[in-house]
Amino acid sequence: MSTLVTQPAAAPTPEAAELPPVDRAPLRRRRRRRALLQLACLAVTFFMGFPLYLITLAAFSSRQTLNEFPKSLLPKAVSTDTISAFLSSTGVVPAFLNSIVIGLGTLVMALLVGAPAGYAIARFFFRGRDPYQLFLLLTRALPIVVLSVPLSQLFLTAGIYDTVAAVVLVHTALSLPTTILITASVFIAVPRDVEEAAQLFGCTRLAAFRRVVLPLALPGVAASAIFTFVLSWNEVLAAAVLTLNNRTLPAQVLVSLSDSPIAFRFAGGFALVVPALLFILLMRRYLLNMWGSTLR
Repeated sequence: MSTLVTQPAAAPTPEAAELPPVDRAPLRRRRRRRALLQLACLAVTFFMGFPLYLITLAAFSSRQTLNEFPKSLLPKAVSTDTISAFLSSTGVVPAFLNSIVIGLGTLVMALLVGAPAGYAIARFFFRGRDPYQLFLLLTRALPIVVLSVPLSQLFLTAGIYDTVAAVVLVHTALSLPTTILITASVFIAVPRDVEEAAQLFGCTRLAAFRRVVLPLALPGVAASAIFTFVLSWNEVLAAAVLTLNNRTLPAQVLVSLSDSPIAFRFAGGFALVVPALLFILLMRRYLLNMWGSTLR
């Protein structure tokens, strides 16, 4: 009759017995940094979003609710009377349309001029390139209020005073330095080898720029477009000085609502904020692509 013989368990090797414990401190530090980053993002979002929430709440509240004290942070009775009265005020709708046309016109002109200039700075080495970039920044050091009187005289002489084209030209001049510098930094990040490979396969420089470089640089161009549109939409001084009958919405709000009730001021602030937020929402996909993430 056979018997079952069991083998003794193998003793651990000296190498396995002497393994040091796993150091989890780097993982904890990484989690701590990530948590702090998330808290910082939430704090910035709250700092930027809470005033927008208050403006929206006040714009869609009745006058009785606005006159209450203390005011509630939660909507009690939603009312569109204030925002409807604001939109039906004289000159508001034409000013809104002027702001849309001027913002889009400034966006197109700034990109048509600024993107090729940024590409030239990124791809070509020429004498005075660095001083030229510094000079672009210095052009923003001169406040628009100093230029208001000379610009008014110039536009009166040229016959374009109180026109949409005059405001588009001024807003384009204000946004061009930033557009050039942003697009230049984006085009520098696009590898030169990719463009040279496209030219090697038969593309001209213009075709390589249009088919290869521009799609790769599209997120940065979109970021520049967002900045240009928001700058044009929010600019008020040049639009107020250079126009009388063709004012933009910020200039119209500044002129017509300075002595208005507080309810109409909130409605005007809401009308100024919403279009810029919608434009940023429309361009968010390209902006997030620039930061290495995508929306599905």
